[in-house]
Amino acid sequence: MLKIYNTLSKSMDEVAPIEEGIVKMYTCGPTVYRDAHIGNLRSYLMADWIRRILAAQGMSVTHIKNITDVGHMRQEMLERGEDKIIAAAIEEGKTPAEIAEFYTGRFRADEDKLHIQPAHEFPKATDHIQEMIEIVEKLEQKGYAYEVEGNVYFEVSRFPDYGKLSGNIHEAELLEAVRVDADPLKRDPRDFTLWKAAEPGRTVKWNSPWGEGFPGWHIECSAMSIKYLGEEFDIHTGGVDNIFPHHEGEIAQSEGFTGEPVVRSWVHGQHLLADGVKMAKSAGNSFIMSDLEAQGLDPMAFRYLCMTARYNTRLNFTFTSLRAAQRGLQRLKNRVWEWMMESEGSAVGGDAPDGGDMEEWGGRFLETVSSNLDMPGALALTWKMARSDLSASTKLALIERFDEVLGLDLLSVGDEYETSPEALEQLLRRARLRDMAEYDAADQIRAALEEVGYVVEDHARGSRIRPKANWEKMTEHRDVVSSAAEVPSLIESDSAYAATIGVVACNYLDDVKRVVTSALRWAGGRDVEAVVLDNGSTDSTGDWLDDLAARDSRVRVIHADHKLGEAAAKNIVIKQSLGRTVVMLDTSVEVAGDILQPIDSLLDGEDVGVVGPFGLRTDNLHHFHDGEGESGDMDAMQAYCFAFRREEVGQVGLMRESFRFYRNLDIDYSFHFKERGKRIVADQSIPIVQHEHRVWNELAEGERDEMSLKNYRRFLEKWGDRADLLVSSQRTGS
Repeated sequence: MLKIYNTLSKSMDEVAPIEEGIVKMYTCGPTVYRDAHIGNLRSYLMADWIRRILAAQGMSVTHIKNITDVGHMRQEMLERGEDKIIAAAIEEGKTPAEIAEFYTGRFRADEDKLHIQPAHEFPKATDHIQEMIEIVEKLEQKGYAYEVEGNVYFEVSRFPDYGKLSGNIHEAELLEAVRVDADPLKRDPRDFTLWKAAEPGRTVKWNSPWGEGFPGWHIECSAMSIKYLGEEFDIHTGGVDNIFPHHEGEIAQSEGFTGEPVVRSWVHGQHLLADGVKMAKSAGNSFIMSDLEAQGLDPMAFRYLCMTARYNTRLNFTFTSLRAAQRGLQRLKNRVWEWMMESEGSAVGGDAPDGGDMEEWGGRFLETVSSNLDMPGALALTWKMARSDLSASTKLALIERFDEVLGLDLLSVGDEYETSPEALEQLLRRARLRDMAEYDAADQIRAALEEVGYVVEDHARGSRIRPKANWEKMTEHRDVVSSAAEVPSLIESDSAYAATIGVVACNYLDDVKRVVTSALRWAGGRDVEAVVLDNGSTDSTGDWLDDLAARDSRVRVIHADHKLGEAAAKNIVIKQSLGRTVVMLDTSVEVAGDILQPIDSLLDGEDVGVVGPFGLRTDNLHHFHDGEGESGDMDAMQAYCFAFRREEVGQVGLMRESFRFYRNLDIDYSFHFKERGKRIVADQSIPIVQHEHRVWNELAEGERDEMSLKNYRRFLEKWGDRADLLVSSQRTGS
């Protein structure tokens, strides 16, 4: 039987169903006012593998996955249009319900692409308001809840077991863990909302015994899980970020309502990191399925990648690791394809599978996956079987059985690799030429087949042909990087140019053209290079840059396979620069004259670290303002034009890659130089013209405020007590 870690009991528990032969499972589903990111989807893959393993053990599984729809979409977010897609939908006259329906459809489609089996029911929160009200009423009657001005709160002190899931069992720990703003209406800050009174002007609301309002976050899962699975069920799944406060609150509500424990096993999946940090929209690394597909990658490659780590350990996602998973999946598909051909295309063709081997390998596989969902072990065993000396028919029958749990749809490879009669005829012609040792002519046929989209593979038993996968087509003409760590550093190399013009480009082709061409034009005959990082552009920016590099030997282009964080992107440019002076330019500016002469003149001073035209000053580190049109010493330099000697990088280091958004990164990096005793000097005469900053202007106000604030907090955490570095402090001698 499946044994899995139970967050509640803190032990490995066997799934012994309450009702013999039937396992009832509830999964916390998506909040549908934006796309589910791949970190969310990892937790749904975990639930899918649990379900598949139980089915392989002969269990019948009833699976419920809720949809948190517009009842919980923040009213203020709707009104401000914080999400660009939501803002556009509202502009088109779409209702909140229509927006939720749109994203529900997108979520269901993403699950289908990943071969996640659909839940038996997808109940929507807004369809179950009455059930929520009934639970809240009973909790109030039993003394677990109280009402204040139309708001109903769960009184945590009345439920002694509160904290048993998360381990936050002491009052101080609970207060520290509560992640909500202080509500003066609560009796205790730990209490949480069951029903919230509607604020004036709110459109998404319902009638209730306490007046118009809407349900709290936790109550929906109590209502829907109990309605569809009963007052006691077997498994509840979700991500680790659900443990507290969501699932802790759900336990209190549900058990307060029923008087008995409701869920036997709580199973939580760990975070999927992206570029080494937690995936979040505000971090700019919240990848969705369409981001993967835009690079031609098979959604099944993400499923394969998630199998390479235990569900309860963190997994760091990069596009490099995803492409490695894609190659592993492709190799496995090639094996299955080979077995199909050897077994005449089906598991029942050719020699019959060996019964003893089927029982032995099938038992080992089921034992592996039943040990706390050991998918890495299952994948390793699958490859061990694939490389064994079992017959092709036995391997094919085993892979069919294994794939009922893996869910990779491996047997579809026969249709996927279907080849045109014309291509097969050319392959036979090539084989005849090879037999006659006419290798040049055979190579020409191979090249012609590859040119029209086929892969020809030669093996001891002959040759075979298949269509190229999308990812193979998209990566064959361009090298890409997934992180700054993949790019070699040239910082210790001798300078090869007088200056490097560094640019990070991401879409907005007209802006990229303007800054790069103007910088090169005004460089004249100077010994310069331009290093441009194409930071995951999805328009024609990358192609234009490649064409420019082919025409102008001064230009080097590096392509990132997705949009890297701003600091990581700029670090790549800095690491690859070979100019004595590095001049970083933002794509929102235009060079209107000779910038190199004044920059080099300023940097001749040994005590000068950074120069540019747009300086910033502050008196207290909490508010930076423009240098008021002045030249001279500044506290920081804005990133529109940020120049320094390359040799200084060895001392000040690279930019901090925790800064994924550009805002305030320039201030932070300026202080790296100031800490080394270097001055930040502005010269208003440096001929740089500012244009619209479209990256900033096209962000929703809420998004840019949130990301800017996070970066400023990072700055203050490191530099908040370093007022001694400020120009004002040095002038007064304090």
